[in-house]
Amino acid sequence: MQLNARPSDSGKLRSPDDVHRRRAMYKDILVHIPTERPMRSAIDGSISLAAQFNAHLDAVAIGYVATSAAYVMEGGAAVAAVFELERERAVERAEAALAVFGIEAANAGVSYGCRALGAIPVDAAGSLGEMARLHDLSVVLQPDPAQGSFDNELPREILFQAGGPVLFLPYTFHGAFKASRIGICWDGSRLAARAVHDAAPFLARADEIVIITINEAKAVSDEVSASSLARHLGRRGLSTRTVGLSASRADIQPTILSLAADEALDLLVMGGYGHSRLQERVLGGVTRAMLEAMTVPTLMSH
Repeated sequence: MQLNARPSDSGKLRSPDDVHRRRAMYKDILVHIPTERPMRSAIDGSISLAAQFNAHLDAVAIGYVATSAAYVMEGGAAVAAVFELERERAVERAEAALAVFGIEAANAGVSYGCRALGAIPVDAAGSLGEMARLHDLSVVLQPDPAQGSFDNELPREILFQAGGPVLFLPYTFHGAFKASRIGICWDGSRLAARAVHDAAPFLARADEIVIITINEAKAVSDEVSASSLARHLGRRGLSTRTVGLSASRADIQPTILSLAADEALDLLVMGGYGHSRLQERVLGGVTRAMLEAMTVPTLMSH
C-alpha cells in the first residue's frame, strides 16, 4: 500500500495518480453568454464542458448601455432617469439570454449560476475581467466580424484581464465539446509554457497530444525545445509526438489550422500574445489571425 495514499470520502484509498487527476481539473468555470449575437455555441460548449468535469458553471450576460447615454447623466435628474431606464432594458436583454442558458443547464443537470448586467462597454469589460480571475477557466466565443457588437470585443478583453486560461469556441461550433486530440502550439516562450500549464486538465484526459512547432531550429533553444517539453510531459505520464513545420510569419496561423484539420484535432493550446498601447489592447499577429479565422476550439493564456 502506498504510504501517501489516503482514504476518499467513500472510504477507499486513493493513489497519488488519482489525487493528481482530481487536482488537475476545472471545477469552477465562467462563460460569457452573448446578448447581441447567436449564443448557442457558447451554451452547448460550456454546458457539455462543465458536465465532463463535474464543474460549477457561472454564466454572465451583458446588456450594453450606449456610451452616449452615460454621458448625458451630467445633464440633471431627468436625463439620469433616461439612463436608468436604458440600463433596466439592458438588464432585461441579458436576463432573456440567461433564461435560455438556464433551461439547458438545468436539463443537463450541471451546477450553475447566472448573472445579468446592464453596463456601458468599458464597465462591462472590467466587471467580466474581474469575475474571470476567480475562475479556473473562462469560456468565450470567437469574435464574429459579421456581427457589429461589443460582444465581439469582450473575448479579447477577457484574455487580457482574466489572469488565467480562456477557451475560445469558434462561432461555428456546435454540439458537445470534446478534447480527445490536442495540439500544443509550442515556441518555447513564457506564454506558451503558461498555456501548457493551464491546459493540464485537458492534457490529462487526452487520447493523443501533438506538439506543433514552427521554424523551431531558428527560434527555440535546446532548453525549451519540443523534445524537452515532451520529456517533461512524459514525467506526468503523458505520451506525445512532435510535428515540426516551416512557414513564413504570415503563414504561421494557416499552417497551424491546416495541421489541425489534417490531424483532426479537437483543441489547440497556445499563448495569447498582445500588449497595451496607450490603453488600447493590441493583439500579436498570430493571435489576432487565429481569432479572426478560428476553425477549432483554442485555449489561450496571456
